[in-house]
Amino acid sequence: MTAVPILKSDDSLSDSDVIRRVVAGETALFELLMRRHNQRIFRTVRAIVRDEHEAEDVMQQAYINAYTHLRDFEERATFATWMTRIAMNEAFARVRPRALRVANDMDEKAIEQIRSADPDPEQQLAAAELQRLVETAIASLPETYRIVLMMREVEGLDTKEVAECLEVSEDVVKTRLYRAREILRDNVYRRAGLTFNSLFTFGQSRCDRTVAAVMERIARKS
Repeated sequence: MTAVPILKSDDSLSDSDVIRRVVAGETALFELLMRRHNQRIFRTVRAIVRDEHEAEDVMQQAYINAYTHLRDFEERATFATWMTRIAMNEAFARVRPRALRVANDMDEKAIEQIRSADPDPEQQLAAAELQRLVETAIASLPETYRIVLMMREVEGLDTKEVAECLEVSEDVVKTRLYRAREILRDNVYRRAGLTFNSLFTFGQSRCDRTVAAVMERIARKS
């Protein structure tokens, strides 16, 4: 694989500035957009596909899709929202070629497993294992709730932006988030004592790997 230079974050350039320069021919600057948004895109995609390796594959294809259509970006939403929608569409195309299940289509068996009165995990597991337990519990949530929880609590998006990404009302987002919290609250999350923003991190090595793979594919297209 051809080595890709790692660009330092340049906060003086807005996403719009970077996009204009990439469209004008400075292809290498597309790396800045990826590095700024990799964590958010990974968490959103991971909530859908529930597999870390597949999430990386989805991200790469989503970035290629975005790069290919970058001239079509009209700034009706932020780049982050536009990119998130592209990534979500790619993820859904992989795992479920049908519409989102409505909130009431819940897997009661899965929910009961999450709520089961197992022994306190703090008495049995080390901190790293506790984090994995929380991640597993989140991954077991019904998809409709899992996506909102990941975007709103883990990634920290505001209600309005989550609603824009999912193309639903803010009230729907609030309802789904409330139900997701209710399922998790009295089980793993409270006893684990972890913060949501420490979960499903997209570490430096993963970030570098994804950026390198995408930039190499872009170079082949140029």
